[in-house]
Amino acid sequence: MLDVFTWLADWLIYHLAGLDPASKLGSSLHFFVEDTTKIFALLVVMIYVLALARASLNLEWVRHYIQQKNRFAGYGLGAGFGAITPFCSCSSIPLFLGFTSAGIPLGITMAFLFTSPIINEVAVIMLWSLLGWEFTLVYIAIGMIVGIGGGMILDLLKAERWLKEFAAKAYRQAAETPHQDEPAPETSTLTLKVRHVFARDELKEIVGRIWKWVIIGVGLGASLHGFVPDGWFADNLGSGQWWNVPAAVLAGLPLYSNATGVIPVMESLILKGLPVGTTLAFCMSTVAASFPEFIMLKQVMQWRLLGIIFVILLANFMVVGWLINLLSPWLFSGILT
Repeated sequence: MLDVFTWLADWLIYHLAGLDPASKLGSSLHFFVEDTTKIFALLVVMIYVLALARASLNLEWVRHYIQQKNRFAGYGLGAGFGAITPFCSCSSIPLFLGFTSAGIPLGITMAFLFTSPIINEVAVIMLWSLLGWEFTLVYIAIGMIVGIGGGMILDLLKAERWLKEFAAKAYRQAAETPHQDEPAPETSTLTLKVRHVFARDELKEIVGRIWKWVIIGVGLGASLHGFVPDGWFADNLGSGQWWNVPAAVLAGLPLYSNATGVIPVMESLILKGLPVGTTLAFCMSTVAASFPEFIMLKQVMQWRLLGIIFVILLANFMVVGWLINLLSPWLFSGILT
């Protein structure tokens, strides 16, 4: 099926436009057309299908369900719900406040907040279509580990003491109130027509929000693909020196994007020879540890907690980068050849 998009790009760029496949412009435009048509086709189908499945998801029920679980199961549930909810880092913050106000341990709430911008259905669809299922599964596993590990560390530090006073007060009041006897929120069974309307509206909302990021991301990726000489990234940033990964993490901090915009860039960087781990570290830093996110978090957290979260994320991304670089010859031989 995916060969259809290659054929369409061949026809538009090489036959209709008459560009030379060996030229930089021809190569760049072919990359752009192939990836944008592939991404949008898959997004339309998969977002609609996933929205149908998620139509009955009740966030109040989610909060209640997490409250009833033990702490360790809660980390996985928090990260898991972060992965299936389509929120960027900034739009996740109102949900963060809701979870905190419900008395859910801060580590579980932060597992949700860490994971949500890194993993979502759009990112998974794009990764699967561009880099294959093996890379996608590794990316999902990394995002879950970052969320769960970060949440556990924050609970060990009793980090709720560094929330802003209004958030800390709401957390303490909820934590001191027993929840065991509270009835679970009612769930409703929606008709197929209602689920279709929900899925259609969510498809419009998500595509309307991300289409420009797809265009920008694929455009940047196409420019790298067509105009940057083969081997440049490998020669300059992929020397295998230990500092390559921290440098990539720091470079990603000021570049706010979401996973939609950064994944096509990730594809081009890998194809141009940048090590997989270094690329992952850069991209995860961009989507999950950006300055705009921390500006938003400052509304509910003291500086000390923001600093701890910042260090946890950067340390996680650097460890991930070093480890994946070490293991990539065995994990990703298909996309490295």
